[in-house]
Amino acid sequence: MKRAFLALSVCILLAAVVFLAPVRPVHAGNDAKSLPLPQLSFDSADSSVDSTADAAYKAMAEFCVNKGGEVDVRLPYFNTNDDNPKNWLELAGRRNFCKFTSSADGSRIHVLLTTLYTKAPSMAALAYYAKVPYAGNCNGNPASCYCSQLGGSDLFGGINANGGGWVQMSDPVDTVLEACVFPDMSTIDSWGLTYHQANVVRGKNLNGVLRFKNPYTK
Repeated sequence: MKRAFLALSVCILLAAVVFLAPVRPVHAGNDAKSLPLPQLSFDSADSSVDSTADAAYKAMAEFCVNKGGEVDVRLPYFNTNDDNPKNWLELAGRRNFCKFTSSADGSRIHVLLTTLYTKAPSMAALAYYAKVPYAGNCNGNPASCYCSQLGGSDLFGGINANGGGWVQMSDPVDTVLEACVFPDMSTIDSWGLTYHQANVVRGKNLNGVLRFKNPYTK
């Protein structure tokens, strides 16, 4: 009798655990303390966040213009190798670049506003300054290959025939921008990096333009 009662009690306890488990709040471990704060959003419903983001954006944009650049807002698209833009797939998000154009030859270089403005080291700025020689050991687009060699990526959807990039439809020269994005999210266009390692300046020499100073100069 006691065994039957004990078995019944265990069953009731297990049933209670199963029933109550879903309503128990789930807490993250110590990792939760290291999670990054939400990024500022330009379309947030919080007006205080809006004003902070607007002020930060204004400061970066003014810095870009004062250095001789132009603010360039771009959207990510997949399938840009298709000749018909109607078949391109617009993805979520946008990026604000600073575009520098050479008055001598019309060449350009694009750098993300945040990469341009920060005084802290970034992988993109270090890659630009370091001028690591192009290994030339892969087929296809040399700029994309060089970006990968440096630890960044400008590929949309991996290696495929569809292609992708950062688009500004009103730009007839660089409609689709190949932007080399590094793991820290710093960004400079792939061709600008590739030419610079060969001592060819496109758009403008970013030495003295990036707020993070060149650590390799003596």
